[in-house]
Amino acid sequence: MTPPEETPATDDALSPDDLSQFEFGRHTSAWSLQEGVTYLNHGSFGPSPLVVQEERQRWSRELERQPMDFLVRRLEPLLDEALTALGRFVGSRPDELTFVPNATVAMNVVANNVELQPGDEVLLTDHEYGAVIRIWGRFCQAAGARTVLAHLPPPLTDAGEVVDAIFDKVTERTRLIVVSHVTSQTATILPVAEITRRARERGILVCVDGPHAPAQVPVDLRAIDCDYYTASLHKWVSAPFGTGFLYVRPRHKQGLKPAITSWGRSLSGREPAWQDEFHWFGTYDPAGFLSVPAAIRFLDDVGLETFRKQTHALVRSARQRIMDLSGGEPLTADSPEWYGSMATVPLPNVPRSDAWPGKPHPLQVALWERFQIEVPVFEWQDRLCLRVSCHLYNTPADIDRLVAALEELT
Repeated sequence: MTPPEETPATDDALSPDDLSQFEFGRHTSAWSLQEGVTYLNHGSFGPSPLVVQEERQRWSRELERQPMDFLVRRLEPLLDEALTALGRFVGSRPDELTFVPNATVAMNVVANNVELQPGDEVLLTDHEYGAVIRIWGRFCQAAGARTVLAHLPPPLTDAGEVVDAIFDKVTERTRLIVVSHVTSQTATILPVAEITRRARERGILVCVDGPHAPAQVPVDLRAIDCDYYTASLHKWVSAPFGTGFLYVRPRHKQGLKPAITSWGRSLSGREPAWQDEFHWFGTYDPAGFLSVPAAIRFLDDVGLETFRKQTHALVRSARQRIMDLSGGEPLTADSPEWYGSMATVPLPNVPRSDAWPGKPHPLQVALWERFQIEVPVFEWQDRLCLRVSCHLYNTPADIDRLVAALEELT
């Protein structure tokens, strides 16, 4: 598969209510979702289609048939093949990628390998995932460095303003910029290639946090040209849970320390590779990693542009209808350049919760307990927000149920 351009083409003119051009429901039977549940949270925990589940089971059975042969003799070439398929999908050489369980593990690897000195700064944005901010806060504290947050001006409508807002916070002490390709809470696509280009001119390292990007938006790591890219594949690629990857720019591969130290060497006798440190972290079932090509094939068979346009149109409809209901202002421009298969909408008409942090908001609880609708409701920058994310199994009827439930509950 030829790597796509980084920025997706814009949709044809489409009213949020005009969904008749899409064949919704055509692929719903490809999943094993529980009957009666309206699942609008693929962005948090994206289930795999049946063909991927079956592929994972097939590899697990292969492991159980003859573990010694599978793990010692066969596994390394099989992982290399899977990385080759992944590399084609994300525009990278396979020897620049390694499998990891998820983007959080990958980000910890990066944090453990960027050498920070006292006084150094790691620059992030105020749209970054909380766990990522926490990771870098901890590593900076240990090194005597500090994190700096760039405030992105709302609403996000101009890519140049976003880039300028980040670089307004750059100083001579900035060692690294960490930026999401697609933000988690605000569901916003950021101009990571331009951010990386500007950083390269200043000699600043860039780590792109990309768990929401592969499949939802085109990813071409050659074009982005960052130093590190972290991603989960259980989200929009719909690979099995526990699958992710880390991209490492070639000059950083030598001596890269893993999150878990084990033997760190080839068991099959082939030439050692830097990925050995990451693929040999103790005995485990690699079936998830080996099933990644099946997930990519599934999306290729459907058509990535079909997937992107259909899910964006559905999310766009939900975004507009929820804004009309709640009176919330959009966080971004209404364009596939700014959001893809998920969108976040503020809910100014819903009271914030006094519950302790981390406890689900009462609205989210009521949506599940009364209507069996799975959708996250959370506070972001003193605003209560709802995030809708869709995949190929979702239909306009799912959005109808959500909007009807919100009308009753708010």
